[in-house]
Amino acid sequence: MLDVSPVDRTIDVLPSAPVTVRASSGTLRAVTLVDDNGDKVEGQIGPDGTWRTDGSSALLRPSTVYTLTVAAIGPGGLPTSTRSTFRTLTPKVTSTYALMPSGGTVGVGMPVIVQFDTAVTTKARRAEVEKRVKVTTVPDQAGAWGWLDNRQLMWRPQTYWLPGTKVTVSTPLHGVQTGDNKWITKDGRTNFTVGSSMVSTVDMRTHTLTVRRDGVVIRTFPVSTGKPGPLTETRYGTKVIIERNSDIVMDSATVGIPKGNPNYYKIKTKWNLRLTWTGEFIHSAPWSVNAQGTQNVSHGCTNMAPAGAKWMFDNSKVGDIVTFTGSSRPFRPVEGIGVWVYDYAGWKAQSALV
Repeated sequence: MLDVSPVDRTIDVLPSAPVTVRASSGTLRAVTLVDDNGDKVEGQIGPDGTWRTDGSSALLRPSTVYTLTVAAIGPGGLPTSTRSTFRTLTPKVTSTYALMPSGGTVGVGMPVIVQFDTAVTTKARRAEVEKRVKVTTVPDQAGAWGWLDNRQLMWRPQTYWLPGTKVTVSTPLHGVQTGDNKWITKDGRTNFTVGSSMVSTVDMRTHTLTVRRDGVVIRTFPVSTGKPGPLTETRYGTKVIIERNSDIVMDSATVGIPKGNPNYYKIKTKWNLRLTWTGEFIHSAPWSVNAQGTQNVSHGCTNMAPAGAKWMFDNSKVGDIVTFTGSSRPFRPVEGIGVWVYDYAGWKAQSALV
């Protein structure tokens, strides 16, 4: 006699539900559990003779039909077998995420990012996500996962990446619940390479931008950063270049400075390196060349002369570091890729597993 759970033709099975097979009389010989693509789910026969999946680690895929095939020896020594199917639940909401970087070569400050479209609603659910994702680096480097908020899980090395590092990321997250009636249905994978070390510093008091490659100063530029004021002063702290865009129309209404405000602007800019989601860029600003090197007159961006901005654009990568000093307005982690705001102990404390 075989006892199987879930029983044949059960529907709406939770992805975390264990699958068990027990021979109430006789002995199990082999158990196979496969999904409708033929992918196998691992299980083991325990000391009590029961075969079971580990519902905490071997999650089932939502919206999937599973087939269970069992072979056993009956009490009289005769072989017996059974076959059953069940279907996992279909989520009311599918939880989706993106992996970044999605390939290519990045700077030494670029973390691994698992960016969810909606919130992972509790610390316990964030811990379930975190314990399943994996980063492999060649050469090996210490690092840690942490959450910037309930949508952004990131892995950063203890210090900046070693140039030339190869990074592979896998996210076997199918079956993880992220909210009420909300589950992840797909796994992910990405890889990228770390390029040369490009670390720049902006001193807002001396109005200079200094570029170091592999620790050696290679260029220094006059700049103008944000003028004093709660909406215009450039934030101090360590930022990461988020994106490169040669041409942008900047509209201050998108960062909370609407038409009618004395600080409102809408201008076309070139050679743009984004540093924050709140509108801070390094870019060409021919209109402020006379102030560059002597005054801070921008609305928060780092203004450069056209030739210098183009050099900076051509020689920078997503993931390069730019550290700002000399203002009273702090850069908050969620305003950009804020993993370097923390020291390493502070970053590890952002884990949902502590």
